[in-house]
Order: sequence, then C-alpha cells, then structure tokens
Amino acid sequence: MSEIESGIRKVFAEVWKQEKGTAAPEMKADTVLLDSGLDSLGFAIFVSMLDEELGFDPFTLSDDSYYPQTFAEFVAFYEKYQPRA
Repeated sequence: MSEIESGIRKVFAEVWKQEKGTAAPEMKADTVLLDSGLDSLGFAIFVSMLDEELGFDPFTLSDDSYYPQTFAEFVAFYEKYQPRA
C-alpha cells in the first residue's frame, strides 16, 4: 500500500467517524465512491482534509475535469498528481 493510499484511508476513517460516529467500512479497490456512505458534504470535508493531510489537491492541479468513480481510481488520481520532490 502506498503512502498516499494509507493517508487517504486514514482521512476517510476520520471523516466517517466524525460524520457517522462509527468505524469506517472497508474501502475496496472497486468500491464506488458514490456508494461509500458519505454524502456530498462528507465527501467535500474528506477532500478538504486530504488537502491538509497530504499537502496538495489534485483536483486543482489537474487540467482535466476528471472525477474518479472507484476508490482505486481515486487513489490513482492522487498518486498521479502527487508533487514530486
């Protein structure tokens, strides 16, 4: 598991706990983001907290209007736009 994926899973679990008050469900590679259980506000909080945790927002770095459908696509999108040292 990459450092990016670990960070995404950690933040997802934190947001889920704040929003739902329970432990987060397992996010599998093929989990459809719209079926993750977070509503649109929860997902916006999730992406905002990822920006803070990871230090970048691929949605602002990308010139494409791309919206990942699955958890694996979401992780890959973050990995693709991760700033290189």
